[in-house]
Amino acid sequence: MAILDILVYPDPRLRRKAQPVAVIDEDIHQLVQDMAETMYHAPGIGLAATQINVAKRVVVIDCSEERNDLLVLINPVILSTSGEIETEEGCLSVPGIVAPVTRAENISFSALDGNGQENLYTADGLLAICVQHEIDHLDGKVFVDYLSRLKRVRIRKQIVKDAHDSKESDERAVAL
Repeated sequence: MAILDILVYPDPRLRRKAQPVAVIDEDIHQLVQDMAETMYHAPGIGLAATQINVAKRVVVIDCSEERNDLLVLINPVILSTSGEIETEEGCLSVPGIVAPVTRAENISFSALDGNGQENLYTADGLLAICVQHEIDHLDGKVFVDYLSRLKRVRIRKQIVKDAHDSKESDERAVAL
């Protein structure tokens, strides 16, 4: 297993649309394991393959308090939605930023599990929000896309500044 690098907004690779997984083989099993380890290490509650620069429709999610209930979704598709809820969202690809996003309150969706078995799910609350958030990633969308243009520009500037400051700090530490 490996901890993988997570792409950070505004990296253009986050805009790539993921392709369906045709065959669940050892490579997909390894990808799922690496994604889970990366998500838990980050720490986060969800990770889409596109966030680690893999253009496949694979998602891992664990909303449990104990961090022991991994949900593997391969080729997930939202079938229906109802209601509306606004919550504060963050993202491993948009570090340090939290903003209000409106999403469907209840969803039903289908996906293959890690064994290739198709499952139908219904979700509400945090799981419904997380599934929608991660499927957005697979479709090349980041949660900041739901915000106003002005807020997106501010977030982009802040992340670029933070990355620049971090790089300068690392360079000073090496120089010592």
